Amino acid sequence: MKLRKFFFLLAALSFSLVTQAQNYPKREFRAAWIQTVNGQFKGMSAEKLKQTLTNQLNSLQEAGINAIIFQVRPEADALYASKLEPWSRFLTGVQGQAPEPLWDPMQFMIDECHKRNMEFHAWINPYRVKTTLKSQLAPSHVYNIHPEWFVTYGDQLFFDPALPESRHHISMVVTDIVSRYDVDAIHMDDYFYPYPIKGLNFPDDASFARYGGGFDSRADWRRSNVNLLIKKIHETIRELKPWVKFGVSPFGVYRNQSSDPLGSKTQALQNYDDLYADVLLWAREGWIDYNIPQLYWEIGHPRADYQTLVDWWARNTCNRPLFIGQSVINTVEKADPQNPAINQLPRKMALQRAYQTIGGSCQWPASAVVENAGNYRDALIKEYHKYPALIPVFHFMDSQAPDKVRKVKSVWTADGYMLFWTAPKAKAEMNRAVQYVIYRFENKEKVNLEDPSHIVAITRTTFYQLPYESGKTKYRYVVTALDRLHNESKSASKKVKL
Repeated sequence: MKLRKFFFLLAALSFSLVTQAQNYPKREFRAAWIQTVNGQFKGMSAEKLKQTLTNQLNSLQEAGINAIIFQVRPEADALYASKLEPWSRFLTGVQGQAPEPLWDPMQFMIDECHKRNMEFHAWINPYRVKTTLKSQLAPSHVYNIHPEWFVTYGDQLFFDPALPESRHHISMVVTDIVSRYDVDAIHMDDYFYPYPIKGLNFPDDASFARYGGGFDSRADWRRSNVNLLIKKIHETIRELKPWVKFGVSPFGVYRNQSSDPLGSKTQALQNYDDLYADVLLWAREGWIDYNIPQLYWEIGHPRADYQTLVDWWARNTCNRPLFIGQSVINTVEKADPQNPAINQLPRKMALQRAYQTIGGSCQWPASAVVENAGNYRDALIKEYHKYPALIPVFHFMDSQAPDKVRKVKSVWTADGYMLFWTAPKAKAEMNRAVQYVIYRFENKEKVNLEDPSHIVAITRTTFYQLPYESGKTKYRYVVTALDRLHNESKSASKKVKL
């Protein structure tokens, strides 16, 4: 009898997961990481790179992606115009060499993302300076001014996380980006203290002797060093622009149960113990605004099972938005354990949408989506991102919606039949309307703004071209306004004949 109950519950769970995947949430974070540290853009002419990035964004937009996380600082350098750090070698091929003709890739990406109603998250690596010691630093690099701030570990060079000077410089970089660019977020990946090299200790004896007093262990001291940076960056962003988010994408395991009874049933590297990244503390203290753990394993992985980790993170959000970092290649190359004829995408999407505490995902890498690896992009378009989704609201940052739009009217113009409206008035930047959502309903259909299948456009303009046919069919169009943090206003509507 107990066995029958077990199989009934298992079947019910499977059915629940499948049906959850069929639901189309109106709000879902649908992001993709575009890396530069792999050299995919290195040495491209400005025109070719602009076209390549434009093509990628067009493809991702068609796949329903609504946020781009773009790597702008891979090696304490810049894919943007900076007076603090040199131009990146991953742009021009030579660190410190400006692109010719001069252009700003980050500003270009911000403009192009916002044209497509995508958020732009500026992805920086905090401590890394050289991915290999063979690379050459520009004469203007801060290392050549203050070599005492840096340490060599393995074949790489890093800021020493223990030094106040390191934290100050990194915070200055964040200040520069947030002050001068209209970014929607600052993003850090999983590289805090470097991944450990077997048999090689991180060389911080001198720093520990200088700053480690009062700590019970070097591990606690290292975690404190990273905590200080995370807290400082969050405070810096909030003070400059309170609508700009700060998010991290840590390694996928916080702690194993062998280290902490509250950890996950895994046997893998640990954020807390090996990278000295206390991600849950950052969330509890409100020092990060979102968390995207990199769950790049498959369902059924013997040491880090995807399903186990999704469940663990969903139960340990610490009241901060949680999104799942997905590996496109791993997902399409691994078979569903319960149905070997298909890959793991359906089950992973079902799991992701089965938890109320999970608000979306981020695809790694964006290029694999663009290339449609294993028909992944096709599946997003046809099924999982079939309808548009708004970015989730970050209520703890701002929960006040803008006023509703005014003067909705339909007008014939030289460009066709248009729907126009006037932007609502706003007293503060946080309440200013920056986007608009247009819904369409049949003449006598009940207006349900929670159903994303009725969204026909999300735009930054105050007009929309109506699809006129014969002028015999009545429709109701509904327009709402979104502020910088995607709070949605009350609606205004207009009946038209198309």
